[in-house]
Amino acid sequence: KVQLAESGGGSLHAGGSLRLSCAYTSSGHSMGWLRHAPGQEREGVASIDKDGVTRYADSVKGRFTISQDNAKNTLYLQMISLKVEDTAMYYCAANPFWLLRPLDAAAYRYWGQGTQVTVSS
Repeated sequence: KVQLAESGGGSLHAGGSLRLSCAYTSSGHSMGWLRHAPGQEREGVASIDKDGVTRYADSVKGRFTISQDNAKNTLYLQMISLKVEDTAMYYCAANPFWLLRPLDAAAYRYWGQGTQVTVSS
């Protein structure tokens, strides 16, 4: 079983930057960052696979960057130019197999507990 633990969330003003980290016990073939805002469905934000191929939701392209340091067993999400609409609980997730739709939250088997990001105007 893969265990994941997110950190780095916080409260900040729009336009600011934040880096989320996710420590994992072992990486899956696919790993991703997903978010869940109150009243909305879970949304895939960014993903990365074992070949280093990354995918991003249109809403975060150019602002968020996903990366992975296998030596440290850590997944990152660098976020810049944050917007109020980025406010959500952010989760790190992993799947042992390649995903056809890596931004589909339902596709991930293992999830962390989440870290809250709150962006105010």
